[in-house]
Amino acid sequence: MPILFSFYLSWVLFCSLASPNSVNLPLKAASLGWNSSAVNINKAEKLWRINETFYNFRLSNKQFIGLENQGNKLVAVSATEKFPEAFQITRKNGEPHRVRFRASNGFFFQAKSEMQVTADYKGPSTWEENDPSVFNMTIVSTMHGEYQITNGYGPDKAAKLMRDHWKSYITEEDFKFMSQNGLNAVRIPVGWWIAYDPKPPKPFVGGSLQALDNAFRWAQKYGMKVIVDLHALRVSQNGSPHSGSRDGFQEWSDSDIQETVAIIDFLASRYADHPSLVAIELMNEPKAPDLKLDSLKTYYKAGYDTVRKYSSSAYVILSNRLGGEWSELLSFASNLSRVVIDVHFYNLFWDNFNKMSVQQNIDYIYRQRSSDLRNVTTSDGPLSFVGEWSCEWEAEGASKRDYQRFAEAQLDVYGRATFGWAYWAYKCHLNHWSLRMMPGSGSFFRPSIPSTFLASGVLRGMLMLQPEVGGSHDNFFFDGIEKVKQSEVLEAVIAGDTLVTRMTLVKLQKRFGIAKMEGKAYVGDDLVCEGEFLVATGTD
Repeated sequence: MPILFSFYLSWVLFCSLASPNSVNLPLKAASLGWNSSAVNINKAEKLWRINETFYNFRLSNKQFIGLENQGNKLVAVSATEKFPEAFQITRKNGEPHRVRFRASNGFFFQAKSEMQVTADYKGPSTWEENDPSVFNMTIVSTMHGEYQITNGYGPDKAAKLMRDHWKSYITEEDFKFMSQNGLNAVRIPVGWWIAYDPKPPKPFVGGSLQALDNAFRWAQKYGMKVIVDLHALRVSQNGSPHSGSRDGFQEWSDSDIQETVAIIDFLASRYADHPSLVAIELMNEPKAPDLKLDSLKTYYKAGYDTVRKYSSSAYVILSNRLGGEWSELLSFASNLSRVVIDVHFYNLFWDNFNKMSVQQNIDYIYRQRSSDLRNVTTSDGPLSFVGEWSCEWEAEGASKRDYQRFAEAQLDVYGRATFGWAYWAYKCHLNHWSLRMMPGSGSFFRPSIPSTFLASGVLRGMLMLQPEVGGSHDNFFFDGIEKVKQSEVLEAVIAGDTLVTRMTLVKLQKRFGIAKMEGKAYVGDDLVCEGEFLVATGTD
């Protein structure tokens, strides 16, 4: 059946829908990731980096700390960052976690009690324990997204770093490789700032639009399709680093719909007539409950209408909310044409997965994920799309064969999605997140052999006995399949695996040249097939 892939910018791959301007469905895809720094001083404060030494402090109520009436009392003074609310951090040489904070009035913070900190310390510091202006700063968590990278390196260094990355991480050779190995599309996540390229708002740097243009050109050259996925929105739809968030807050709301639709307008107008465009995804992973379903539907309708201004054939992909009901968009989407519901399946990010064995993970795919996918798959409504999945999991001590079985289970189930699936990611420094670099990745590029065919087919052909039991090039067998039995422990063998078959001669009738044999086939140490065989002898 036809299938899809993706990567992060990012990229997706497709395998059939015989109608004009359509791609073969379902799709097989891989996500390509090419994509710093929000830091917590404590659980209530986040640092917004301005430059190497100056920062804004943001509280959990999303207010910024400043000086009350420019005095010395620290208070939450603003909902937006301003330079007067910036503080300079100086660090002790050799002990960067020991810091002092200089306020805009020129004085340093000092702790007057466990509950009171003021900005009125005038003297120099000895960095001793009894110095009230010295604080221990503990970094509770950090974020590693494109915002943090570009903000952390600054405009000069960040521009070179990002452009070098775009030029080298995903190249034309990758598209050639994917095409030659049966992948037919890429899913490419982009950030909202791409619409302002080549001079996007700071701290982002120009160049991402050229990278996307290159991807379209290579996709066309190698007969592949492209899904453009609006992955990062201004002020973030889920708080994750990949959403463009500066500090982990999720703040996208109704007031951001107009600007986000404008981003979709930019992408649709630019690529609608390109022969490689197959779909535009309006938003990646909106998160419930903070992003309300009604707001999301309002945006999705406006985004859909915008795409339709430029194209009647491009699919419009609607991402389900993280934490929402699987079927919550079905009724809404059924009133639209050429739309797709996107769901993401990972055996990660939930404590229960930490306790699952290899087999329990595989069973979860066949039982729970199969049910989840059925909930968004209809015969006459929107198409279904497993837009992200991976072979990473929490199972301990898993062998290469376990990873292959886990992949096979997901391919089996997610292959039922009517639009296809996209693997996250095509390339990544973490092997099991990387389709190209993952050990055993050939299982994605080469078809698996169903276990039902193994017993009857894996030994078919010519057999020769070992010399110690009378075998020679003059003495060989042609095997038959009439007496083959399927083993209960059969597993799929990947095309290209090396099978070692161990046969035992049970009975030989020389007069008729017929032999009865029992055999077992192995991939490495794993038994994959066993059965009984009737074979006919031959001579050279």
